[in-house]
Amino acid sequence: MGIERSARDTRGADDDGIWGGDWDCSGPWWRLGLFSVAILMAGAGPGRVMAEDPSPLAKAVFVIVDGIPADVIERVATPQLDAVAAIGGYTRAQVGGPVGTPAETPTVSAPGYMSLITGTWANKHNVRDNEGLEPNYDYWSLFRLAKSVDPPLRTGLFSTWTDNRTVLVGSGLADTDNLSIDYVADGYERDPDRFPPREHEQHIQVIDRHVAAEAAEVIATEGPDLSWVYLQYTDDMGHEWGDGPEFDASVRVMDSLVGQIWAAVQERQERLGEDWLLLVTTDHGRDVETGRDHGGHTPRERTIWMVTNSQRLNARYYRQPQIVDIYPSIAAHLNLAIPSTVAAGLDGRAFID
Repeated sequence: MGIERSARDTRGADDDGIWGGDWDCSGPWWRLGLFSVAILMAGAGPGRVMAEDPSPLAKAVFVIVDGIPADVIERVATPQLDAVAAIGGYTRAQVGGPVGTPAETPTVSAPGYMSLITGTWANKHNVRDNEGLEPNYDYWSLFRLAKSVDPPLRTGLFSTWTDNRTVLVGSGLADTDNLSIDYVADGYERDPDRFPPREHEQHIQVIDRHVAAEAAEVIATEGPDLSWVYLQYTDDMGHEWGDGPEFDASVRVMDSLVGQIWAAVQERQERLGEDWLLLVTTDHGRDVETGRDHGGHTPRERTIWMVTNSQRLNARYYRQPQIVDIYPSIAAHLNLAIPSTVAAGLDGRAFID
């Protein structure tokens, strides 16, 4: 992680790591009709495992930043991630499931997201590509778990890709018991009027910046109990440029956006004394030849990383955990009692005590 790195090269981008262009990312708020519903009372619901002594209210936000191999995140300057890791920890991790078994999972974005949010591999969640998505909703997402175990718990989803909410999480579908998300910021990639296309993938950088800003504001003002933030720009730059200064610059942009979310978390903790978990990870690595591709099971494609501020990490965290371990770990931080029928289907184990 960066706290162990030597001096890094920051040439090739301006002070913000932006590769050209001026834009205004401001805009009206975005929430679904649910946003107009009265805010639910904050507090632990009946599904939380409560200690005898009162403890700070636990909240969690996980961030997926797309397609950054571990060797890149360890080389490029990421001061915001470093600051989070200095409190909790950084570790290399793995995606892709057990090779040569039915659980082997392509190192592709949507399968990676589903492995995280369901705690299962593709033989269970049934997502093996970014298209033709037909998730098996019998394996509950973190959001369905939260709403089922503790209905008053409030959730947020802030994403550069709308299918994360509408398809993978299955918001509003009968198969997910009409699961609702309380705070939503997505759909921008489908809105060319507000976000007109730009050259060299800057279109997605603009959307990522908007998503991160909305997520930070909602966290600071409303404090959802469980949130997912998804940022896509780094993967687009990897596909376009491969390994090199352009990709490195996109990683620095990502780090600055994570810094906005981290600042909001810190502000909530200082002002309200809440117990926040921030966990940042990626969904896959890249091929070793060019850095443009992924999907196979080479070590670089399978090796990802995690950064968290948790101070309750156990030994599993430092022994190359799997992406499926994040689900039970977040549940442990939120003190959510996972029903036995759900726990029986999980492929992951908690690295948070």
